[in-house]
Amino acid sequence: MATTQQHQHQGGAGAAKRKPVFVKVDQLKPGTSGHTLTAKVLTSETVLHKGRASAAQLRPTRISECLIGDETGTIVFTARNEQVDLMKLGATVILRNAKIDMFKGSMRLAVDKWGRIEVTAPASFTVKEDNNLSLIEYELVNVVEE
Repeated sequence: MATTQQHQHQGGAGAAKRKPVFVKVDQLKPGTSGHTLTAKVLTSETVLHKGRASAAQLRPTRISECLIGDETGTIVFTARNEQVDLMKLGATVILRNAKIDMFKGSMRLAVDKWGRIEVTAPASFTVKEDNNLSLIEYELVNVVEE
């Protein structure tokens, strides 16, 4: 019995899992994560970090909101600290293991410590700028389980 389990374990499933499935911006939905996508950086705006700098945190937190997109639409990406340097205007980036955060009822894309951002060769697609997913407001409904 143990041998069959080992065989299944060595099968192609593990290899297939490692190859990321790229998604398009218009496929992003609230409450989802684990997205890998290629996008162009359209705008990048530094958002001031509110809050006191504690002694433990010597370097200030830098946050910028970047409008990124592909040929299906755009979304606001929240870049933090060293991510800000990668999300340069006009850059094409691959976001790995990105997640959707909700901010005031709208979607924001973010990459936490489990994901990464790679600057890649300029994409050939033209960004569809009239479909900004971050402008769609979602009503947050709290489901109370009985």
